[in-house]
Formats: sequence, C-alpha cells, structure tokens
Amino acid sequence: MAIDWTQIYEKYKGLWVALKDDEQTVISSGKTLREAIEKAQASGFQNPIMHRVPSQLIPYVGGITL
Repeated sequence: MAIDWTQIYEKYKGLWVALKDDEQTVISSGKTLREAIEKAQASGFQNPIMHRVPSQLIPYVGGITL
C-alpha cells in the first residue's frame, strides 16, 4: 500500500526525520541524522525508522542502460 508523505515533505523538507513503525508518524526531526536520532531516543524510541526528506522533488522515470 502506498503511503502519502506529502505533509511530511511540506513540513520537513531538507531534514532528517525519525518515524514510528507505521511509517507516517514523525517522532522527531533534525538537520543531522545524529540530532534526529538523539531526539527520538530521548522520547523513548530506541530504533525509529530514519528518512532524509529531500529538499526538492525531482521527477524520475526509470531508464535503461544501453
């Protein structure tokens, strides 16, 4: 099932985010991976899902190497 991360992108673009297991709920965010992990661990989440939100969306259509 596809997950809509539109709201996450709009609010956290360019940042690292720690997500709950549902892959939709943001636990913490930070400019660095370390900052986001430390905030998540301080909130009681030892192994969150980490994701770097791109600063801009660039369309990509798969290519073929010839």
